[in-house]
Amino acid sequence: MPHTPHTHSEHGNLHSYQLGFVLSIGLTIAAFYIVTNHLFSTNGIIASIFGLAVVQLVVQLVFFLHLDKESKPRMNLMAFLFALMVVLIIVGGSLWVMYHMNYTMTPSEMNNYMVGQEGL
Repeated sequence: MPHTPHTHSEHGNLHSYQLGFVLSIGLTIAAFYIVTNHLFSTNGIIASIFGLAVVQLVVQLVFFLHLDKESKPRMNLMAFLFALMVVLIIVGGSLWVMYHMNYTMTPSEMNNYMVGQEGL
């Protein structure tokens, strides 16, 4: 089967890129606003950030990677699940590391660390 070149419509248009960009910026600002204004409890903030990250992932996959235009829906699902797995590993691993570093530091070590940071 001969390879046919992609047409411009398969790669999106300026309007779809602009919409994806605005949605991405809006989701990022929403996450920043939630965290800086302490709108929820700690667990609520973590849950909302996770939810916004999943929505951000879908926006990126649809508007910039054009996975909605794929002729094989199974590939869309596989790409989404892989991206979700990567996000879970990065976010979950980061939270796990930060929790355990905080848990293993004694109060005197924390004070020494904080005093050492003031000179930077």
